[in-house]
Amino acid sequence: MGAPLAAAVAAAIDRDAPRLSAMADRIWGLAELRYGERESAALHADALEAAGFRVTRGVAGIPTAFVAEAGEGGPVIGLLGEYDALSGLNQQSGALVCTPSLETPGLNGHGCGHHLLGAAAHLAALAVAGQLRERGLPGRVRFYGCPAEEGGSGKTFMVREGAFDDVDAALSWHPGSHTGVFAQPSLANVQARFAFRGRAAHAAQSPHLGRSALDAVELMNVGVNYLREHMPPDARVHYAVTDTGGLSPNVVQARAEVLYLVRAASNDDAAVLYERVCNVARGAALMTGCELEVRFDKACSNLMMNDVLNGVLHEQLLAIGSLPVGERERGEAERFTGTLSETDVAEAGRPLGAVLRGRTPALFEGVADYAPGAAGLLYGSTDVGDVSWVTPTAQCWVACFAFGTPMHSWQLVAQGKTGIAHAGLRHAAHALAATALRLYEQPALLERARAELEQRRGGRPYVCPIPAEVGLPAAG
Repeated sequence: MGAPLAAAVAAAIDRDAPRLSAMADRIWGLAELRYGERESAALHADALEAAGFRVTRGVAGIPTAFVAEAGEGGPVIGLLGEYDALSGLNQQSGALVCTPSLETPGLNGHGCGHHLLGAAAHLAALAVAGQLRERGLPGRVRFYGCPAEEGGSGKTFMVREGAFDDVDAALSWHPGSHTGVFAQPSLANVQARFAFRGRAAHAAQSPHLGRSALDAVELMNVGVNYLREHMPPDARVHYAVTDTGGLSPNVVQARAEVLYLVRAASNDDAAVLYERVCNVARGAALMTGCELEVRFDKACSNLMMNDVLNGVLHEQLLAIGSLPVGERERGEAERFTGTLSETDVAEAGRPLGAVLRGRTPALFEGVADYAPGAAGLLYGSTDVGDVSWVTPTAQCWVACFAFGTPMHSWQLVAQGKTGIAHAGLRHAAHALAATALRLYEQPALLERARAELEQRRGGRPYVCPIPAEVGLPAAG
């Protein structure tokens, strides 16, 4: 990207960054959960429509999903935006101890920074659209309003309905505590609810007449714990008991439910492990004389790397340079570093040893080396994985928090409206916009990225891990 274009992009980012930072702060305060992000989605969609984008709402039959497009002809590049929060992470902004927030309703909080994620992609889309228009470049930029990444796999449902079928490349990012290209494959997952139904009885007078659904849940959990020894080493299984059947111990519980999340390295591996978990549940039902209902909730695919796009994104991060911070942001990072454990910081530094050179910063201001596969597997999951199966996809981390701040923590929520967070938002938008414009300028890169995707798929078609008959999970 030439110097005049680079300067124009930077100026556009700087012009609109304060407004998008304010939007991010507003969405931080809303803290809406999966498929319930009505006000957050509307803030994005209305603003993009006012900026001249063509907006399609209710994409894939999801009320809080939308697509906003600008430009004509040429390649289609998608910028992925998210805006959902997490339950149980309500926290006061800026507080250095875990303190319930007076600003946000309920118990929710943006513990993964998705308020920043969507705002930066929005900001990048504005800058790209402006340059396509001013320079007469053929191409369309799309902002994808993607709900329910946390526990809802919104993008997977969108991919299943063909929302990304004509996209030439997709770009995304994620707030973190360092900056660098996302170079690790992630785990696929399957989530399902196991509802047991038994028979109520007086627990003292006639327990023999009862059939305890809570016993079935506990037996299932024990059985899955024994299963862990015999799972692939990169697999993960988590659960939450969502219904214990009541609060009276003198009643044999006639109902109980547990929610399971099964992760493995690929869709096929996750499906196999999920069936083994289902068999454990069937055994628990048989042992307790209960009935079992399995309700498939959602799933997402493993992330498909793309070195061509990752290389372009890495070049742009290097060209843009250091995180745009000053002494105020460094001071914020120093204060929050005091709330972190040595283990938190060590875990963050583990894959970045060569870059850190033995020094642990309060705020990561540079760019990590791009070393595909060197950091191993990312044990989390993301519905960006499904997008990456149907179109070449790249994403990066950008530092928005003190170095070592763990995801899904009160410390991350507390930093969500700081100067560090706003600086990271601006930096991410700049990187995404610069990468997109480079791809419009050199469409041969898109052809190479598509060829790499086909090679990595090895002739395998994309098969959505969510069966066609499964509808959206409930909101919240």
